[in-house]
Amino acid sequence: MATAIQTILGIENAMVRDFNGGKIDRLLAHFHPRVVGFSSTKQERIAGRSAMRKTFEYYQHATSRIKYQIAKPQVQVLDGLAIATFYWTVELGTGRPRHVIRGRGSHVFAQKAGNWQIVHEHFSRAH
Repeated sequence: MATAIQTILGIENAMVRDFNGGKIDRLLAHFHPRVVGFSSTKQERIAGRSAMRKTFEYYQHATSRIKYQIAKPQVQVLDGLAIATFYWTVELGTGRPRHVIRGRGSHVFAQKAGNWQIVHEHFSRAH
Protein backbone atom coordinates (compact mmCIF):
# COMPACT_ATOMS: atom_id res chain seq x y z
CA MET A 1 0.00 0.00 0.00
CA ALA A 2 1.35 3.41 -1.00
CA THR A 3 2.03 6.02 1.63
CA ALA A 4 0.13 9.32 1.53
CA ILE A 5 3.25 11.05 0.22
CA GLN A 6 3.64 8.50 -2.59
CA THR A 7 -0.05 8.84 -3.45
CA ILE A 8 0.12 12.65 -3.63
CA LEU A 9 3.28 12.56 -5.75
CA GLY A 10 1.55 10.06 -8.05
CA ILE A 11 -1.42 12.41 -8.41
CA GLU A 12 0.86 15.36 -9.21
CA ASN A 13 2.69 13.34 -11.88
CA ALA A 14 -0.61 12.11 -13.35
CA MET A 15 -1.82 15.70 -13.55
CA VAL A 16 1.28 16.69 -15.53
CA ARG A 17 0.62 13.84 -17.99
CA ASP A 18 -3.09 14.64 -18.23
CA PHE A 19 -2.55 18.37 -18.78
CA ASN A 20 0.10 17.78 -21.44
CA GLY A 21 -2.13 15.15 -23.05
CA GLY A 22 -5.15 17.48 -23.14
CA LYS A 23 -7.16 15.17 -20.84
CA ILE A 24 -9.03 17.88 -18.99
CA ASP A 25 -11.72 15.59 -17.52
CA ARG A 26 -9.07 13.33 -15.98
CA LEU A 27 -7.23 16.37 -14.67
CA LEU A 28 -10.38 17.81 -13.09
CA ALA A 29 -11.16 14.51 -11.33
CA HIS A 30 -8.31 15.32 -8.91
CA PHE A 31 -10.06 18.51 -7.77
CA HIS A 32 -12.79 18.75 -5.15
CA PRO A 33 -16.01 20.15 -6.69
CA ARG A 34 -15.68 23.29 -4.53
CA VAL A 35 -11.95 23.85 -5.11
CA VAL A 36 -10.68 27.42 -4.83
CA GLY A 37 -7.41 28.87 -5.96
CA PHE A 38 -5.31 31.45 -7.72
CA SER A 39 -3.80 31.33 -11.19
CA SER A 40 -0.48 32.86 -12.18
CA THR A 41 -2.23 34.79 -14.97
CA LYS A 42 -5.37 36.20 -13.31
CA GLN A 43 -5.98 38.37 -10.28
CA GLU A 44 -9.43 36.92 -9.58
CA ARG A 45 -9.99 33.89 -7.39
CA ILE A 46 -10.91 30.70 -9.25
CA ALA A 47 -13.77 28.82 -7.57
CA GLY A 48 -15.18 25.43 -8.51
CA ARG A 49 -14.36 22.78 -11.08
CA SER A 50 -16.12 24.63 -13.90
CA ALA A 51 -13.87 27.65 -13.38
CA MET A 52 -10.85 25.33 -13.30
CA ARG A 53 -12.03 23.80 -16.58
CA LYS A 54 -12.22 27.25 -18.20
CA THR A 55 -8.70 28.03 -16.98
CA PHE A 56 -7.22 24.77 -18.29
CA GLU A 57 -9.05 25.07 -21.61
CA TYR A 58 -7.80 28.64 -22.00
CA TYR A 59 -4.20 27.46 -21.63
CA GLN A 60 -4.72 24.52 -23.99
CA HIS A 61 -6.11 26.78 -26.73
CA ALA A 62 -3.84 29.81 -26.19
CA THR A 63 -0.90 28.37 -28.13
CA SER A 64 -0.08 25.74 -30.73
CA ARG A 65 2.00 23.81 -28.20
CA ILE A 66 2.19 23.81 -24.41
CA LYS A 67 4.31 21.67 -22.12
CA TYR A 68 3.89 21.75 -18.33
CA GLN A 69 6.46 20.28 -15.94
CA ILE A 70 7.01 20.24 -12.19
CA ALA A 71 10.29 19.92 -10.29
CA LYS A 72 11.41 19.40 -6.70
CA PRO A 73 7.99 18.47 -5.29
CA GLN A 74 7.66 18.23 -1.52
CA VAL A 75 4.67 16.87 0.39
CA GLN A 76 3.65 17.45 4.00
CA VAL A 77 0.90 15.29 5.50
CA LEU A 78 -1.19 16.46 8.48
CA ASP A 79 -4.29 14.70 9.85
CA GLY A 80 -6.24 14.14 6.64
CA LEU A 81 -4.65 17.07 4.81
CA ALA A 82 -1.60 17.19 2.57
CA ILE A 83 0.25 20.12 1.06
CA ALA A 84 2.28 19.65 -2.10
CA THR A 85 4.67 22.42 -3.11
CA PHE A 86 6.70 22.44 -6.31
CA TYR A 87 8.38 24.55 -8.95
CA TRP A 88 6.70 24.58 -12.36
CA THR A 89 7.73 25.37 -15.89
CA VAL A 90 5.52 25.97 -18.91
CA GLU A 91 6.95 26.00 -22.44
CA LEU A 92 4.80 27.72 -25.06
CA GLY A 93 4.97 27.47 -28.83
CA THR A 94 7.30 25.66 -31.18
CA GLY A 95 10.72 26.41 -32.59
CA ARG A 96 13.68 27.93 -30.83
CA PRO A 97 13.86 29.71 -28.56
CA ARG A 98 10.62 28.69 -26.89
CA HIS A 99 8.80 31.01 -24.54
CA VAL A 100 9.39 29.59 -21.05
CA ILE A 101 7.51 30.68 -17.93
CA ARG A 102 8.66 29.56 -14.49
CA GLY A 103 6.91 29.70 -11.16
CA ARG A 104 5.92 28.09 -7.89
CA GLY A 105 2.82 26.10 -7.09
CA SER A 106 1.01 24.54 -4.18
CA HIS A 107 -1.89 22.16 -3.85
CA VAL A 108 -3.76 21.52 -0.62
CA PHE A 109 -5.32 18.06 -0.59
CA ALA A 110 -8.06 16.75 1.69
CA GLN A 111 -8.66 13.06 2.22
CA LYS A 112 -12.20 11.74 2.22
CA ALA A 113 -13.15 8.06 2.17
CA GLY A 114 -9.55 7.16 1.37
CA ASN A 115 -9.33 9.48 -1.67
CA TRP A 116 -7.20 12.61 -1.92
CA GLN A 117 -8.62 15.64 -3.75
CA ILE A 118 -7.27 19.14 -4.25
CA VAL A 119 -9.27 21.71 -2.28
CA HIS A 120 -6.95 24.67 -2.93
CA GLU A 121 -4.50 25.54 -5.71
CA HIS A 122 -2.09 28.47 -5.87
CA PHE A 123 0.25 29.19 -8.78
CA SER A 124 2.53 32.21 -9.01
CA ARG A 125 5.20 33.24 -11.49
CA ALA A 126 8.82 33.54 -10.47
CA HIS A 127 10.17 37.08 -10.72
